Amino acid sequence: MSDIEEKLPRGIWVRLLIYIAAGHVFAGFLYLLFEVGAK
Repeated sequence: MSDIEEKLPRGIWVRLLIYIAAGHVFAGFLYLLFEVGAK
């Protein structure tokens, strides 16, 4: 794992984590909309 971390700058890892978190929040929001709309 340390080899990969040395190749990519820290900012890219931070941005990647933010994008993944935001994607999960957005997917959860869509899921919630579909669940509420189905009832």
